[in-house]
Amino acid sequence: MTVPGPLNGITVIDLTRVLAGPYCTMVLADLGARVIKVEVPEKGDDARAFGPFFEGKSAYFMSINRGKESLALNLKDDTDRATFEALLEDADVLVENYRGGTMERLGYGWESLHPRYPKLIYAACSGFGHTGPYAERPAYDMVVQGLGGVMSLTGHPGGPPTRVGTSIGDITAGLFTSIGVSSALHHRNTSGEGMKIDVAMLDCQLAILENALARYFATGDVPGPLGARHPTIVPFQSYETADGHVIIAAGNDALFATLCTALECPDLANEARFKDNDARGEHVEELKVEMEQRLKRQPTEHWLDLLANAGVPCAPINNVAQVLADPQIAARNMVIETHDPDVGSLRMAGNPIKLSAFDDPSTRQPAPDLDQHRAGILGSLKE
Repeated sequence: MTVPGPLNGITVIDLTRVLAGPYCTMVLADLGARVIKVEVPEKGDDARAFGPFFEGKSAYFMSINRGKESLALNLKDDTDRATFEALLEDADVLVENYRGGTMERLGYGWESLHPRYPKLIYAACSGFGHTGPYAERPAYDMVVQGLGGVMSLTGHPGGPPTRVGTSIGDITAGLFTSIGVSSALHHRNTSGEGMKIDVAMLDCQLAILENALARYFATGDVPGPLGARHPTIVPFQSYETADGHVIIAAGNDALFATLCTALECPDLANEARFKDNDARGEHVEELKVEMEQRLKRQPTEHWLDLLANAGVPCAPINNVAQVLADPQIAARNMVIETHDPDVGSLRMAGNPIKLSAFDDPSTRQPAPDLDQHRAGILGSLKE
């Protein structure tokens, strides 16, 4: 089931479900780890019931559980607990995303497992982590987007609360957990010891607030939503054209001068209002008016060609179909296929981590059916 990668030989026991944890273990599987997904009998991962469905199977589930093996175990049943513990004997990593306290109640918390399996890396990815007053609270992506401040920065001034259009709360937590696992594996190579990794979705939301935190700490002002523009770099936003919008990101004075030349208004770069980024920030709306007077004379495609040739960072605002059709995406192998025996071919996002020592296959093993690999997994334990 594994693909060639730097984590070949690493076995991950995956107790995760829905998105944050499965995203972490998908990354590990894409990098070559063997991932054994331990699921609740009969029902399995909750995400198996999430749409959209393709030939009766969840496309959502399949897209983030590719290349894994499935074994159904009831961790409250003595026989299944014995099987689970046998799995841990040969495992390198255990990943779980239950709320704090759940694994301890099952008898499988870090304090219980570490003495028995000293080389095992225990990675916990939960809503609020294993410490603090919220440790045992449940959480979903939108909960931490709201609580973590991200939603306060999303949308347009005066508009209603707006969720980021992808599950950034879950996905960032999954990514940070995978980084933690890789780091812990490196540490174990030198120390011989496993460790506990405790990643909270809320912490991850705070960690990615970047400019908003810097502005608040520096000025004391509470940042709010700005629509499609950058809070401190100007011009750095979307602008209206004759038939739509174009994103222009001129991140320094030299690029701004190049932009003005491309727009056939070179003198604009020398005006006191726009002479440097600070001045442009004070006159951001005036600059927008000046630029759009010119941009509205031609369609978006005209400006994309002209600005790209001039070396000014720019982009269209693609929908999902358009980005999937972009030749750069194809060149980077960022749409791959799996071949499910029931569904057939299913496309999904590829692995963005490109490694010179390993191929980046354009096809991957499909997501498993519930308990699909029981015989093979149990057979290997008996050997």
